[in-house]
Amino acid sequence: MNSQFQPILLVGLTMRMLAELAVRAGYPVIALDYFGDTDLQALCPSRSLLRDYNLPYSVAGLVNAAGDLAASAVVYSANLENYPAEVARLSQGRRLLGNGPETLAQVRDPAHLAAALYAGGFVFPETIWPGSGHAPDKTRSWLWKPFHSGGGHGIRLWRKGRPPEDGILQERLAGMVGSAAFVANGREAVLLGVTEQLVGQPAFGTSGFHYCGNLAPPRLPPDELMALLAEARAIVSHLTQAFGLWGVNGLDFIWQTGRVWTLEVNPRPSASLELFDLAYGLRVFEAHVQSFSGHLPHFGLEQALVNGPAAGKAIVYASRDVTVGDTRDWAA
Repeated sequence: MNSQFQPILLVGLTMRMLAELAVRAGYPVIALDYFGDTDLQALCPSRSLLRDYNLPYSVAGLVNAAGDLAASAVVYSANLENYPAEVARLSQGRRLLGNGPETLAQVRDPAHLAAALYAGGFVFPETIWPGSGHAPDKTRSWLWKPFHSGGGHGIRLWRKGRPPEDGILQERLAGMVGSAAFVANGREAVLLGVTEQLVGQPAFGTSGFHYCGNLAPPRLPPDELMALLAEARAIVSHLTQAFGLWGVNGLDFIWQTGRVWTLEVNPRPSASLELFDLAYGLRVFEAHVQSFSGHLPHFGLEQALVNGPAAGKAIVYASRDVTVGDTRDWAA
C-alpha cells in the first residue's frame, strides 16, 4: 500500500465496489455517492446526496458536496467521465487519480475515438452525427445513443424519422457484447481482464440495452478467447498511446469472431473490476493508484485464466417501486 494519500476521496453515482477494492488493498478512503447504502457505510466513512443532503442525483451536486470533505487525492467513477468541467472542479486542491478533463473530452467523443481506431488499423461501427447530412441505410439496423449516458440507458432502436440532436446513430452489430479492463500509465497498458456483458436480461428485471452484469471469462472456445485477448490488448495499448490514458479504464465492444468492434472507452474504473480482483488475486485499486507514479503490474492474463476460477455478477432491477425495510441483519 502507498500511504502517501491520507485519505483518498471516491466520488461517483455508486461507490460500494470501488470502496471495497480500496479497503481490500489497504487504502484509507472516504466515499461520496448518491445512494449511501448499508454496504458502503460498513466499509468506510461516507456521505450520500440522498441520505445526507436530501438532494437528487447530479454530477454538479456531487462535486459541490465534495467540497465539504478533506482528502489529499480523488478518484472518480461513473458517470463523471461525461462532465470534464466538473472533473476539473473536483480536482481543485487535490491530486487527481484519474484521466484529466482534456483527455475525457477527447476519448468520450465518438468522432475522436473513431479516428484514433482507424489510425491504428482497428474498426468502429458506422456512426452518423447530428447535422452531418448523412442518411442511414434503411436496409441495416441502427441504434440511437444519447451523448451523456451510461449502462445502456437511453439507447433505443431507430426505425424512422429525424433522430434527436443530442445523440448519434450507430449501426447495430451482431455478436457478443463484451468489456475489457486495463491499467495504463500514459504510455503503456496492461490488460486486466475481459468479460461477456449481460445486457437487457429479463431474468434480472430489465430489458432493452440496460447493463445488468458480467461473466469472466466470456463463454467462448479457448482459441477464440485467446484471439479476443490478443486484439483487445492491441487496442487498449494503441488507445493508451493515442489519448495518453492513465489509471484503470474500461473498453466496451462487440466481438465478432476474429474482430473486436470498439463501442466506447470508459476512462475510469469500471463495474467489472471486482471480478478480476477476486478471481485473479489482483489488487486493482493498488494498480490504479500506482499507475500515476508510472508503475504497472506484472500480470499475465492468460495464465490467470488457467489458474483462476470463473466469476460473475448480476444487477437485479426491481420490476416495480418497492420500499425495503431495515436490511442490516442480512449480512449476518
